[in-house]
Amino acid sequence: MKLFNREFATALLVAGALFMEILDATIITTALPVIAADFNVPAAHLSIGVSAYLVAVTLFIPLSGYVADRFGARTIFIAAIAVFTLASVLCGLSTSLFEFTFARILQGIGGAMMVPVGRLVVLRDLPKEKLVSTVAIITWPALSAPLIGPVLGGYIATHLSWQWIFYMNIPLGIVAIVATLYLLRNSKNPVSKFDLKGFLLTGIGFALFMAGIEFLASATEKALYASVVIGIGFSLMLLAIAHIKRTPEPLFSFEAMQYNTFKLSVYGGSIVRIALGSAPFLVPLMLQLGLGYSPVEAGTVLLWLFAGNLAIKPATTWIMNTFGFKRVLIANGMLIALGFVALALISQNTSSTIIAVILFFNGLTRSMHLTLLNTIAFADVPASKMRDANTLSAILMQMNRGLGITLSALSIAVATLILNQQPSSPDLTTFALCMWFMAFVAFVSIYDSVLLSKEDGISVLNKRKSQKT
Repeated sequence: MKLFNREFATALLVAGALFMEILDATIITTALPVIAADFNVPAAHLSIGVSAYLVAVTLFIPLSGYVADRFGARTIFIAAIAVFTLASVLCGLSTSLFEFTFARILQGIGGAMMVPVGRLVVLRDLPKEKLVSTVAIITWPALSAPLIGPVLGGYIATHLSWQWIFYMNIPLGIVAIVATLYLLRNSKNPVSKFDLKGFLLTGIGFALFMAGIEFLASATEKALYASVVIGIGFSLMLLAIAHIKRTPEPLFSFEAMQYNTFKLSVYGGSIVRIALGSAPFLVPLMLQLGLGYSPVEAGTVLLWLFAGNLAIKPATTWIMNTFGFKRVLIANGMLIALGFVALALISQNTSSTIIAVILFFNGLTRSMHLTLLNTIAFADVPASKMRDANTLSAILMQMNRGLGITLSALSIAVATLILNQQPSSPDLTTFALCMWFMAFVAFVSIYDSVLLSKEDGISVLNKRKSQKT
C-alpha cells in the first residue's frame, strides 16, 4: 500500500492553501499597532484591513464553484494562489492605509477562490471510503491557524518586521503552484448561463452581513449602525434564497439539504462551530484581563489548545469507525459543553498547569467535532451535487467564523452589564459568565445529532465495525 499517493498529496496541498488563507485572516491582529505606527494612523483604523479581507472573501465565495467548472479547477486554483501571493507582496510593500486596504481586498479575492475550489477538487471524485481520512487532513488548518496566527504575528512584528507576515507567503505560494501543476487535472464541467442576479444577491448580501458582524465585534458602541448593515445583508440573503429556489439555472442550489447528514452540518453544525470559534477569542482575553497574564504568557498557554487539536488526530478515524457518527457527535458535544464549564470554573488560584490541561482537553474535543462535521457533511452527497454542497458549506463556515467572534464580544458586553461593570475592564467573573453561555450554546447543538439515525453517514465508515455498534 502506498504511503504517499496522489490523493493524499492533493489533500495536503489543499490543506496548505487553507492554512495560508485562515492564517492570513488572523495573523495581523497582534501586529496592527506596529503596522499603524508605520502608516502614521491610529491602530483602530487598521481594523479595516481585517474587515476588507473578510468582506472580499465572503463576496466571492459563491462564485468559486461556477468558475471552477467553467474554466477548469486547476486553472482557477493556480490563478487564485497567484493572486493571493501577489497581493501578499503588495501588502508588504504598502506605505499607506489606502494601499494596504486595496492589497487586502485583492488578497481576499484570491482566498475566496483558492480554498473552496481546492476542497472541491479533493471531494468531487473521492471514493466515499476515503472521505474520513482525507477530511481529517484538510480540517487541521482550520483548527491550528486561528491559534498560531496571533502568536506568530506578534512574534514577527516584534522581532523582525511586520512586512515578513506577508512576504512569507511568497515561497509557500510558489511551492503550491508547482505542486498544483503536477497534481491537479484541469477538469471542466458543463455550466449554464451565469446567474448574475443570484451572484449579486448572494455575494453582496453575505458580504454586508459579515461586514456588519465584523463592525459589531470591533465597535460595539455603534451597535445600531452595525445592526442596520446586518439587517440589510440578511434581507438580501433571504431574497437570494428565494431567487435560487425559483430560478431554473441558479448559481448554486440547496439540493444537498435533502440529506440528513448535510442538514446536520448546516443547523447543529453551525451552532457548535460558533461556540468553538469563540475559544481563540475569549480564552486569550480571559488569561490577560481576568488572570493578569502577559500577551506572551497567554499565547504560550493557548498553544495547549492547539496541542489538543493535534493529539486526537491519529485517533479520529478509529473513533468514528468504532462508535459511528451519532454516538460520537452526541458524546463529544456534551464533552465540549463540559470543557466550557471547566473554563468557567477557573479562579485566580488555578495554576497554569491546570489551565493547560483544561485547554488541552478542549483542543481534543474541538478537533474531534470539527472533523466529524466536515466528514458527515459530504458523506451522503453524490458527486453530481458536490459542487453546490461545497459552495454552501464554504459560505456557512465563513459566516460561523465571524459569528463566533461577534457572539463572544456581545457575551462580554452583556456579562459586564449584568455584573454592573465597566465594559472596558471585564474581570474573571465576566469571562466565567461568557463560558457558561458558550457551554449552553454547545449543548443546544446536540439536538440535531440526536435526530440522526445510526445509518446516516455509514457509507464513509468501515461498515464491518459500524455494524458491530
